[in-house]
Amino acid sequence: MKKRIVAFRRLNEQQIAQLREQFHVDYFPALNGVDDPGFREALAEAHGLVGASLKITPELLDEAPHLEAIASISVGYDNYPVDELTRRGILLCNTPDVLTETTADTGFSLIMATARRVVDLAEFVKRGDWKESIGEAQFGCDVHGKTLGMIGMGRIGAAVARRGALGFGMNILYSYASPKPELEAELGARRCEMDELLEQADFVCVTVPLTPETTHLFGAEQFARMKTSAIFINIARGKVVDERALIQALKDGQIRGAGLDVFEQEPLPSDSPLPHMANVVALPHIGSATHETRTAMAQRAVDNISLALTGERPISLVNEPAWSARAR
Repeated sequence: MKKRIVAFRRLNEQQIAQLREQFHVDYFPALNGVDDPGFREALAEAHGLVGASLKITPELLDEAPHLEAIASISVGYDNYPVDELTRRGILLCNTPDVLTETTADTGFSLIMATARRVVDLAEFVKRGDWKESIGEAQFGCDVHGKTLGMIGMGRIGAAVARRGALGFGMNILYSYASPKPELEAELGARRCEMDELLEQADFVCVTVPLTPETTHLFGAEQFARMKTSAIFINIARGKVVDERALIQALKDGQIRGAGLDVFEQEPLPSDSPLPHMANVVALPHIGSATHETRTAMAQRAVDNISLALTGERPISLVNEPAWSARAR
């Protein structure tokens, strides 16, 4: 008898067909939330879950007594109770590597767009305000040769730093990460305390995962330490930043601007001032949102769940102890 998989969102026809060769698949391409009655009914019989952007709670796991593995179509896993999954022996898989370069492209595009005021000045032209040669009121700031401070230096952080150092001759500082001697040799990067990084960097780019320790890692104190000419970039998770403190820092001119792909609440509330501020570039969480990368992420998730449910080690495993316990 075939094992059952519940799949939701972001799978193409070929990927669904691949799963159906091995498993019974209940597919919910437009799932709006965990309260969907069809989803709850399928969950009760599921051995595997494949999808993204769904908050998994211990209470929800109680309704899935046969669940063996979850394959998330994401690199972040803050939507999952990892310790609880491990306790229950449920494997959690994610999709690192395949989105690294695409997300780094997004991060560096935010650096360029904020520094050179690309969005603000494109709107300036659209409004018909370009009636004479531009002056200082339309000037931006240089990127090349400046200091890029990376908060986090994992795969994505290193890819952003590599673009800055090798493509734009930027000086690289990094913090909130273990020592990276190979990157230091390759990029001339220097590890330092976060306070020093904030005081020296012209661009501060955040790429840390969301954990209890990194929640509101950035608040009023951190923005106050930054240069008034500095630009803040967040491609990590919105809750890493105290958004009220960021808004105040932007309003008060404590920092020059911000490039944001993530927010504390997503979608961004209509009353948020951030997208209406001239010194902010706000994107709708597009870090990995290209056709090629989203297809590759979904394929990694399909491969992960297929391996996990046939007794083999998944390619990308978050909770190693759950696999170790199973392998004994």
